[in-house]
Amino acid sequence: MGFSEEEWVAIALSLKVAGLAVAISLPFGIAIAFILARGRFAGRFLLEAAVSLPLILPPVVTGYLLLIAFGRKGILGGFLDSAFGLVFSFRWTGAALAAAVMGFPLLVQSIRLSMEAIDTRLEQAASTLGASPIMVFLTITLPLSLPGIVVGMVLSFARAMGEFGATITFVSAIPGETQTLASAIHAALQDPDGESTAWRLTLLSIGIAFSAIFLSGFVSRAVARRIGAGR
Repeated sequence: MGFSEEEWVAIALSLKVAGLAVAISLPFGIAIAFILARGRFAGRFLLEAAVSLPLILPPVVTGYLLLIAFGRKGILGGFLDSAFGLVFSFRWTGAALAAAVMGFPLLVQSIRLSMEAIDTRLEQAASTLGASPIMVFLTITLPLSLPGIVVGMVLSFARAMGEFGATITFVSAIPGETQTLASAIHAALQDPDGESTAWRLTLLSIGIAFSAIFLSGFVSRAVARRIGAGR
C-alpha cells in the first residue's frame, strides 16, 4: 500500500498538527481537570458545559466560531496578528488549534476521572506534613493522575488526527499547508478517480484509531502498575 508524495505530505501534516494540538491543550487540560475534580464553586456547571461543547456542537459551528474569534479580523486573531504576527486562519497552526479544541473534552475528561479516583487523604496527609498546595499537586496529585493524562493525550491525539469539520471550516484544505489526512480523504472522494486514494487513507485512519485505543489502554495500565509498585 504505497502512498503518493501528496498523500505523505497530508499524513506528515496530520501528525504535526495532532502533536501540536496535544502540546497546546495539555497544560490547560490538566488545570481545568483539576478545577473540575477538586473545585466546589458557583459556575462549576457552566465551566463543565463549556468544556463539553465541542463534543455536542456540530464541528462546522466550532470551526465558524474559531474563524470569528481567531480570523485575521477576529476578536483575538486581529490582536495576535498585529502584536505578534501570529496568524491562525488558513494556516497549519490554525488546524492545530481547531484539533486542540475538538480533542480538549476527551483530554479533560480522562484526566478528571483519574484525579477523582485519587484518595484525597493522601493529599490531606501531605498538607498536614507542611507541603504547600503547589507541592501537593506536583508530588501527589499529578503523579497519581499519570494514567489518565496518558489516556487523555492518546485519545486527544487520535481525535486530532481525524478532525475534519472544524478544520476545513476554519483553515480550508490547502494542499501542503492545511490539508490533513481527513481533508485529503474528502478531496479524494470528490475525484472520480480518487477511490483508491480514499481507501488507502481510510485504512490508515482506521489503523491509527485502533492503535490509539490499544496504546492508551496498554500505557495507562503500565503506568498504573508502576505507580502502584512505587507506593
